[in-house]
Amino acid sequence: MMSSTVSSLSVSVTVEPLDEYQVQDITYDGQEKYIQPLSMSDNFTKLVSKIDFSKIDNESNDTNNDMTDTISETNEVDDSKELATFQPSLWPFDSIRNKLKQALTEVTVLTDVLTVVKDKRYMILDPVSQETNDMKPITALIAKKKALQVASQILSNGAERIRVAQSEATKNRATDFHTELFHMRQNWRLRKKENSILGDLSYRSAGSRFPHTGTFEVTKNEDQVSTGTGPRASALKVKVPADLEGGSFFQVKTQKANADLNWHQKLENAQNVLFNKELFAQLAREAVDLKLSIPTTVIGNKIIASLFPGVQLSIVLCHTTINGKIMHQKSSPLAIPSKQDSPNKPVLEHSLHQLLREMHHNTLHHPMPHPTTATLGVSCKRYLAGPEAYDRQTIIEMNKNDTILEQIISQTQHDLLRLRTMYMIDTTASEIKDPIIVAHWLCLNSATKSSVKINIVSYGYESLCRTPLVIHISTKSLKAILRDGRVINMSYESQELRYLLLNQISQHQIFAIQALSKPMGWKVLSLNINVGVGHVEPIGTASSIVLVSPNGDRFLAIRCGPYSGIEVKMCSSPQEFYPSALVRDRKWQNLTGSYREVDWEKIEGKNFVNKIEYLMASLVSY
Repeated sequence: MMSSTVSSLSVSVTVEPLDEYQVQDITYDGQEKYIQPLSMSDNFTKLVSKIDFSKIDNESNDTNNDMTDTISETNEVDDSKELATFQPSLWPFDSIRNKLKQALTEVTVLTDVLTVVKDKRYMILDPVSQETNDMKPITALIAKKKALQVASQILSNGAERIRVAQSEATKNRATDFHTELFHMRQNWRLRKKENSILGDLSYRSAGSRFPHTGTFEVTKNEDQVSTGTGPRASALKVKVPADLEGGSFFQVKTQKANADLNWHQKLENAQNVLFNKELFAQLAREAVDLKLSIPTTVIGNKIIASLFPGVQLSIVLCHTTINGKIMHQKSSPLAIPSKQDSPNKPVLEHSLHQLLREMHHNTLHHPMPHPTTATLGVSCKRYLAGPEAYDRQTIIEMNKNDTILEQIISQTQHDLLRLRTMYMIDTTASEIKDPIIVAHWLCLNSATKSSVKINIVSYGYESLCRTPLVIHISTKSLKAILRDGRVINMSYESQELRYLLLNQISQHQIFAIQALSKPMGWKVLSLNINVGVGHVEPIGTASSIVLVSPNGDRFLAIRCGPYSGIEVKMCSSPQEFYPSALVRDRKWQNLTGSYREVDWEKIEGKNFVNKIEYLMASLVSY
């Protein structure tokens, strides 16, 4: 009876829902709309919502009474059976109900505790008095000082121990042969031949064709002695060829070399000597083949080429030994006048190195063939020689390239001509204070071309009149572009540039007076920048201008020449004027009259244009 009752009350509830989609609706076209299956939590909530806990409580009480009667009857029938010590749950959610009741009890107890603590009617907490220790400020300060002193002492001792340990490790560190050999292989090409280690100093891998082998030998330094105070001795010892010993430099000066060099410096010096030998050999071959109006000469270790009359380019090869003695010369380009040597040119020395390295690069890197089936190393212009029917002279000029010596000569000529131009402009600007000469050198230049823009202005009248001109400097000539677009070609003589500047200054004064006459109300009767009357200028031509006052009763004639200077003359017309058939206006009456010269030096004013402005203002009658 008991087992049947328990089995009837035990109902298996499936918490996990079925993983299948239920059909929600079927549309008119036959498509089915499905409902997604519920999750485990959603399915459990759905099942719990169907339970009536109040009904289950009443049914459980009735069931318990029936079970009690059944158990008593069973005990009477079979006294030998003992009472079961375990009684299963009478309904499925009995454990949930018990836990909820337990939680309710705990929450109630917690509420009572909070009520007791919050409401002072139930419990009062009296504070416990404690004895306070009076701490004086001076005592606390002394204690902090002692603590900081102890901490600083500990840190100082630790730093001293670390310093001593590092110094001992540095002193006791032994030089490793294989480690230094590994570092050498990172910068130099090494190979092993039998029991020797050989290295290469040449530039063959960069495209050099210099026949020198440039081989050095690396051995272990058996005489290595490590001292505590001196520098750490090297474990390697290098042996370079005798002709590469010592140092190489590009300055014309005596330089002492250190006899005990490190292997790094020794190899770098040897490679530099080899590079300079190749450079000088290339320059010597080009000097012999070069055909100039004044031939270049090669004497021993010196190459001399003519730049301008009285100026030569000297390239000398200097080489010092370990003992500091000069064995032979090294390439050093100088612009040397005929009487006195100029200082060394580091820029030209750097250009020599760049030109040789560019030649090495062109040896290994050829232009890509177009088309790809063409021969490697032939330029596109040479491919067009056949279809375009180029003649022999055109092909020769096409294949002609400037040699290193020709390029360095062109760079030196340009550098010297640029310095001469700069000196002439500065000298002229310092000599002539009125007007002002302002030179702007452009920064975008090349090795053989540069330009300078010159502005000629009058102080205080910069916006009124400005005379610009641009000078292009090449290797052997100058080209000036004036404000009216005219182009003037000049030679390398600096005096020609001075003549041009003086002529532009005289014209600027006339143009400034012409611009000043407009706001002053004066009229310009004539303007000529090439005056053909009067005394002749030694160089260039004079400029002149004739002005008439607003009333027509005053005339100004101004003449300005590059060398003769400025002349100002004035003429006044009579008060009465009778027009005729030939002269109908007052301003034409005294063109051939008598002019009186004005001593414009005594007129007040900062410059010539300012004085002319005062003169015009004083001559106007109202």
